[in-house]
Amino acid sequence: MAIVVLLAAGALLALVLQSRHDIDREARNRSVSVAQTFANSLGLREALKAPDPSLILQPLAEETRKAAGVDFIVVMDTQGIRYSHPQPDRIGERFVGTIEPSLAGRVHTESVQGPLGKEIQAIVPVTSAEGEVIALVSAGLTVESVSDIANQQLPVFLLSIAGGLVLATVGSALISRRLRRQTHGLGTQEMTRMYEHHDAVLHAVREGVLITDGEGRLLLANDEAGRLLDLPDDAEGRPVDEVGMDRRMADLLLSGRIATDEVLEAGDRLLVVNQRPTHPGGRPQGSAVTIRDSTEMQLLSSRAETARKRLKLLYDAGGDIGTTLDVVRTAEELADVAVPRFADFVTVDLADPVLNGDEPGPGADMRRTAVNGIRSDHPLYPLGALIDFLPSTPQARGYGTGAVELVPDLRDAPGWHAQDPGRTAEIVGYGIHSLIAAPLKARGVVLGVANFWRWQKPEPFDEDDVSLAEELVGRAAVAMDNARRYTREHHLAVTLQRSLLPRDLPEQSAVDVAHFYQPAQSGVGGDWFDVIPLPGSRVGLVVGDVVGHGLHAAATMGRLRTAVHNFSSLDLPPDELLARLDDLVQRMDQEGDGAAPDGGVLGATCLYAVYDPVSRNCTMARAGHMPPLVVAPDGTTTITELPAGPPLGLGGMPFETMELRLAEGSQLVLYTDGLVEERSRDIAEGLEKLRTALSHPGRDPDAGRRAVLDALLPDQPSDDIALLIARTRTLGADRVAQWDVPFDPSAVGAMRSRAAAQLEEWGLEELVFSTELILSELITNAIRYGAAPVHLRLLRDRTLTCEVGDSSSTAPHLRYAAGMDEGGRGLFLVAQISEHWGTRYTPEGKVIWAEQVLPADGRIVS
Repeated sequence: MAIVVLLAAGALLALVLQSRHDIDREARNRSVSVAQTFANSLGLREALKAPDPSLILQPLAEETRKAAGVDFIVVMDTQGIRYSHPQPDRIGERFVGTIEPSLAGRVHTESVQGPLGKEIQAIVPVTSAEGEVIALVSAGLTVESVSDIANQQLPVFLLSIAGGLVLATVGSALISRRLRRQTHGLGTQEMTRMYEHHDAVLHAVREGVLITDGEGRLLLANDEAGRLLDLPDDAEGRPVDEVGMDRRMADLLLSGRIATDEVLEAGDRLLVVNQRPTHPGGRPQGSAVTIRDSTEMQLLSSRAETARKRLKLLYDAGGDIGTTLDVVRTAEELADVAVPRFADFVTVDLADPVLNGDEPGPGADMRRTAVNGIRSDHPLYPLGALIDFLPSTPQARGYGTGAVELVPDLRDAPGWHAQDPGRTAEIVGYGIHSLIAAPLKARGVVLGVANFWRWQKPEPFDEDDVSLAEELVGRAAVAMDNARRYTREHHLAVTLQRSLLPRDLPEQSAVDVAHFYQPAQSGVGGDWFDVIPLPGSRVGLVVGDVVGHGLHAAATMGRLRTAVHNFSSLDLPPDELLARLDDLVQRMDQEGDGAAPDGGVLGATCLYAVYDPVSRNCTMARAGHMPPLVVAPDGTTTITELPAGPPLGLGGMPFETMELRLAEGSQLVLYTDGLVEERSRDIAEGLEKLRTALSHPGRDPDAGRRAVLDALLPDQPSDDIALLIARTRTLGADRVAQWDVPFDPSAVGAMRSRAAAQLEEWGLEELVFSTELILSELITNAIRYGAAPVHLRLLRDRTLTCEVGDSSSTAPHLRYAAGMDEGGRGLFLVAQISEHWGTRYTPEGKVIWAEQVLPADGRIVS
């Protein structure tokens, strides 16, 4: 703007000077013209000859002056005396100016200070006919008149200058605004530095830059583009297809299409090209192109991607292999993980003892445990095949040395071909061409071999693949060894558990029994059940559960089951039996024999029930166990409200009994919590499902067991399951005889006679004599040492049972009598004659019983 203002001021000054010069020249010209015209006017010479020239010339001069637009016309004589003047009082005075040139006959112009002020005047001679100067005429303009003319033109000049300044200002503002917008407010120095940096960067970056116009000419190519495309030095300005670049690159540039990270081969380079349309220099549409050399990057990216995939495979293997403690499932998981990300086919061959939980020995046969592949029509050994690998095979070498065996080309593997020439030829013909045999080694023991086969990928396995295979099988081997050791312990626990459980239930006539036991999938527990025949045709029903799993729980279960048998031989009522069992568990815990492996207190639950088929009474008690269910003959099922009692081993609390009278054909259902409790449901829901499954009339125990298992047995039980269903039977009156015995020694004979008659009625004449001897001793002892009342009962079941009861709690003891002793031989005689004998206590006193084996033709078979 300063420059524009200075230019405007200079222009104004020049314009004023030029205007004044032009006005001065115009004034002189006009003065000369007016003076010459007036000097040559008609009548001027005659007026000069008149006696008073002023009288004629003054009016004529004023009229002419006004018509000519000058400030004065003065006529004078040759002496310079005025004949006319705009101011009449100046007539007769001497003319102010130089007249000598005019007297010489020339026209003279000058600027003088006259009576009207500063004047520009012309002096013209008036000549006679003879050419003599007879007068002078002067005409002119004052400076003020000249200035007025200039001042009249000056506003126009100033207005023009102002308009020019406005246009210049607006134009400058618009241009500045556009430049600032285009340069983002950068100044000249910044723009200079930017272009310098741009030029430096453009030719220093490791990325080629090209710019083309709409006619396909190369406008710009930096140094890197020239290097990558082998462009000549004079490439800029030439058509793209004439600079010698690769044809595919030229086609892309000429097409003008958008390209994003498009990969093109240019010679031995792999270029990544990006192209976007542009308008270079306002010309028709062109393109801006960037080029990167990705040859090395592609190689590094390929390696990085391979490494990433392998790390991802190992990461997935860590989570997918070893999810269960099952050897076979672990082998299948290894095969599933490796296909197809590492190998096209995977086979896992384990030493046969491993599948049973044992440690393999050298030279063990291999069992094909897992097979997986991208196709199912492969010619490899099938699943389950028992394979005896020859020593020359990679599998046998790897199993023997524990080192991975790499076979890059199966066609050139004579040791492997020797295993089975026909099958190996079929495998090679199928297209399987490379093998890695990786031994499954954990804790110094080789469990088997994992075989990775390549079919679809043309390149063979290499050393990097061997490292990956080692990582895979290393993880799988540890999980497999854990599963093997668990399998061994599980088999031992199952074997122990089943050996401690009843194999065949004893014969008895009180109940019909159906039972079921299944160990937990994750480990054998301590559940057990038992059916124990008791004197008097009664039966004891037991179900128990030891807390924990494994060998410890199984061994503890065996000890508790043995203790229940021993305590039941004392014919204790259920509450007393559980009390003694509770004392035993406490002692086991204190001595450390039954302590849990983690140092915790041993825990167990138990339910014990005694059923009498004569009275149809069932007496039961439980120690922290699940309550039994009773199924009536009509199918009505109820959960008994038997007091729970504390679990075994806690002590300090008595156990309560409950007595039920069961109709013949009723079913008593005992079970452990593994049947009704599950993660997906609570115990209340399980009990309701159990009650619903049992609520059907007329079903035998086997049918009831199947119904319960169909409704409640989980696919993969997390706890042991024990189930015992006992359908009650009764011992009818025709098989029971009982009498009250008078409390008098003389009554013994009469009781023997009644008993003999009853035996004859039952067809047991062979037992009359021995029975009389037994009854004589038992009744005599009851009367002699016991207390009234005394009663006698005979039971004809699988054995003949003689029972003598009294109200005394004093029990007889078997002893050896000396030679001189008068007594003490009665019980010895009873023990010799009978099969079993014993004492049981009742709320009213005690009962002495003795059992005899029935003769073959008198036995009762249920």
